[in-house]
Amino acid sequence: MKTKIILPFILLLVTSISLAQGFKDKKEKVKALKVAYITEQLDLTTEEAQKFWPIYNAFDDKQAELRHEKMKAILDRFEPGSVEKLSEKEASALLTQMETIEESLFTLRKKFIKDLQGVISAKKIIKLKKAEEDFNRHLLKQIREKRKG
Repeated sequence: MKTKIILPFILLLVTSISLAQGFKDKKEKVKALKVAYITEQLDLTTEEAQKFWPIYNAFDDKQAELRHEKMKAILDRFEPGSVEKLSEKEASALLTQMETIEESLFTLRKKFIKDLQGVISAKKIIKLKKAEEDFNRHLLKQIREKRKG
């Protein structure tokens, strides 16, 4: 009797771990592709790359943390039918929280650009913004094509 209960639980646990590992592997693969793409697009010298990547990685991690915080705040409130249940005071508090996170993201990006100005040229900083957008656009296109196929 206990085996009937334990076996499905173990299978569920193993499946969950496998999916999480698969997601982590894909995330790492995408990050590696992004690093290679940005490095190529910016044509970083060895010296520039040594200074650039620690700044970029710290920025990218903090940005991801803030976006996760924003999405968590939003998704926790936006379950089906939950928006209608919000009081005006709760909705106002949620808007304030979302604005605060957006301001933090904006401030983070400004600091990032200022930090980069001592490392790479202004032209390369602009190329970075374009490279990030191009990479994300290409990634989304691949995901859409994969879902269709």
